[in-house]
Amino acid sequence: MAFGAFQTAAPAGTQAPVAQVQRKSPVALWLLLPGILYLILFFVTPLFSLVITSFQAPVPGGFLGEFQNSFRWENYVEVVSTYFSHISRSFIYATLATIFALLLGYPIAYVIGVKLRKYPLLQALSLVLLIAPFFISFLLRTLAWKQIFSDEGFFVGVLKTFQLIPSDAYLTGTPFSVVFGLTYMFLPFMALPIYTTLEKLDLRYVEAGGDLYANPFTVFRTVTLPLSIPGVISGTLLTFIPATGDYINASRDFLGSTDTAMMGNVIEANFLVLQNFPAAAALSLILMMSILILVSAYVRRSGTDDLL
Repeated sequence: MAFGAFQTAAPAGTQAPVAQVQRKSPVALWLLLPGILYLILFFVTPLFSLVITSFQAPVPGGFLGEFQNSFRWENYVEVVSTYFSHISRSFIYATLATIFALLLGYPIAYVIGVKLRKYPLLQALSLVLLIAPFFISFLLRTLAWKQIFSDEGFFVGVLKTFQLIPSDAYLTGTPFSVVFGLTYMFLPFMALPIYTTLEKLDLRYVEAGGDLYANPFTVFRTVTLPLSIPGVISGTLLTFIPATGDYINASRDFLGSTDTAMMGNVIEANFLVLQNFPAAAALSLILMMSILILVSAYVRRSGTDDLL
């Protein structure tokens, strides 16, 4: 009888916490409300306005920058045909910058996260040096590289002195300087996620690989690299997405020229100079959708769907 009473009493006791959690659920909704309102006000509403603007048509006989609501889908066809070179250039530059940032960022993250783990002070100092550029303005850093790459600068002078580049060559305003600037600016965004993953790596796995007589390269290829893939995926996303829409490095006022202009430069020009708001809005949406499609395909291909 006592055993039977215990059996019947147990389910009632297990239901109490569930009911208590259900009674507290409105509190969680109220806590989420400010964030939801923020997203609606500063993301959904501007996005909805951008979509409406992208279909607007010029007012017949109107002034510059005067448009009316319409459903002019030809805006998308016109911007793609007019700025196709800028669209393709943006993705090419962003892809190259992501690859170079990965080639540079992974060794940095590996040294800080694995090799310096036994030296906490040196590891902390290395992390500070990695994020130190963030304490300086993005614009100032870009202007500094413009001065370094200038024709009368020391760096170019040394290259010409040793005949590494022709005497009439220049670096600013070239694809090299733009891709270099993108790689430099977003290198910490690549290295930090990889470091976070490697810092949590259980070194006993690496030691086990050595105990099984695997050489260091095999251990890295079969143990370290696969376990750091989530950090690599996060780093490539954090680098590729902002690099695609960047407009500072490719601007002719900084490291670029009219021949290296990217989508960000075209969007800026249409919004602020040409006042062709439908074209700028259409380009913005094309950029957003293209990045969303590419990123989704990349994440699913890599088998890390949980990052979406």
